[in-house]
Amino acid sequence: MSRAPRATRFAGLLASVLMLVGAAAACGSTDSASDAPKSGFSGPAKASESTAFPVTIAHKYGSTTIKAEPKRVVTVGLTDQDAVLALGTVPVGTTEWIGGYKGAVGPWAQDKLGSAAAPTVLKDTGTGPQVEKIAALRPDLILALYSGLTKAQYDTLSKFAPVVAQPKEYNDYGIPWQQQTETVGKALGKADEAKTLVDGVEANFAAAKKANPAFTTSTAVMATPYEGTFVYGSQDARSRLLADLGLKLPTDLDKVIGDQFGANISKERTDLLDQGVAVWIVPDTTTAVTKLHQDKLYADLKVVKEGREVFVKETGDYGNAVSLSTVLSIPYVLDRLVPQLAAAVDGDPATKVGQPAS
Repeated sequence: MSRAPRATRFAGLLASVLMLVGAAAACGSTDSASDAPKSGFSGPAKASESTAFPVTIAHKYGSTTIKAEPKRVVTVGLTDQDAVLALGTVPVGTTEWIGGYKGAVGPWAQDKLGSAAAPTVLKDTGTGPQVEKIAALRPDLILALYSGLTKAQYDTLSKFAPVVAQPKEYNDYGIPWQQQTETVGKALGKADEAKTLVDGVEANFAAAKKANPAFTTSTAVMATPYEGTFVYGSQDARSRLLADLGLKLPTDLDKVIGDQFGANISKERTDLLDQGVAVWIVPDTTTAVTKLHQDKLYADLKVVKEGREVFVKETGDYGNAVSLSTVLSIPYVLDRLVPQLAAAVDGDPATKVGQPAS
């Protein structure tokens, strides 16, 4: 399932042609779309693991019922592993997107592995889930929340384990980190723990907003210099970081982006970047920045002239954490991004927006 590097490979996922025959795992089954709830989840709002099942979770392709606590979880969603780890379960398989980390587990989540072996990594091949390798892991639950899973891929994977696909109310790769965490909590029988995790991270956002009231009166946009200028829409995890900090996204952003998580903009829409702060995810913070500023149309914008740009190097732990934007990576991001944003919106063009120390 390809969305890399940094969500810049946008080709639609090809339907898997590998069809594996077998009965559904004993722990659960997939219901038809006609039986699905309209949206959200069904199941006990508060329950211990022993009484949390069965639970039914609605998604883009219908609904999936999980009958018993999953023991062998495979994450097809490119960032789903962090929510699973945060809730005390080590997946048997994860799908690698960025970072090249062992087990596809970033440094912000390493302590959640404990003494367990790192998950088997399923490579992002650009042609959809590695069905045979997933089957070999004998999963009893497959999570594809932060994904662009197709119906054909969903049907194939559902032949040997319950699959929870991306929610229908958002674009592909558009699930908010809060819903991702709480959906995983429902699926694992840990709804209360998931809500506690979400509340904790939202408290971090609230503290940052309180300490930086200028955030709530400023606008912001997130972009990357991919094949010109690629701007992230409101349903992308990176843009949501800014919105959750109280910064307002451009009013016509989604009109320009369409129903995707982001899109390239024309030179005529360079004005979209002229916000209170422009956050750039760049290959490096020297050559890439110089090249950006050589574009006179962009360089003449007030956001540039007044020093209100933030640059995040896409490679390395910080850039990886920004792109993943999960319940585990966000606190790591906020420690680094908030000081940069604060310097950018302080109203003083002389304030230098630096790079995090580490």
